[in-house]
Amino acid sequence: MVSEYLKQNTAEYHDAAEKLFNSEKIFNKTFTLEDYKKIIHTNYLMLLHSEDKIFSSLSDKYAEKLQLEERKKLCLIEKDLKSLSLKNQEASHDLEFINEHEALGAMYVIEGSTLGGNVIAKQLSKTEGFDDVTFNFFGCYQENTGPMWKNFKEVLDTEVAEESYNEVLSGAKKLYSFLLNVN
Repeated sequence: MVSEYLKQNTAEYHDAAEKLFNSEKIFNKTFTLEDYKKIIHTNYLMLLHSEDKIFSSLSDKYAEKLQLEERKKLCLIEKDLKSLSLKNQEASHDLEFINEHEALGAMYVIEGSTLGGNVIAKQLSKTEGFDDVTFNFFGCYQENTGPMWKNFKEVLDTEVAEESYNEVLSGAKKLYSFLLNVN
């Protein structure tokens, strides 16, 4: 299954992202508002440079099965930017996905950030100093986070043939690399 293949082959990127964002501080309640601004800003840049490209690379088949309209997150994270007094930017990097499989791999990174983001939002909402923070991006699916992730993985695992796994992995690595080096 391609979802397991991606999980195994992107683990080092996932761990590097958690380290970059000081994720351990979230759970020991030392995560600050400045830490949160950094994680929101970096995820904003990732979405700014990738969301439209990913969605426009996917065929109608995927658009329907993945409910793409419900998965748009750029407008949500822009609300978080505004509430944190951070500025919107223009896309300034070339980030391209050569085919639909690479776009699916990149989408794996974004959907994974949403899954983790739900945990982050719950934890930070109990942390001092986060009383007035809106979690539009990290809380985007609310109680549907699990079902949305499950749907995404099921579509990947049923629609992507084994000979395309490396292309999907390539897209995931491209977006992880962008995320880790964008600052």
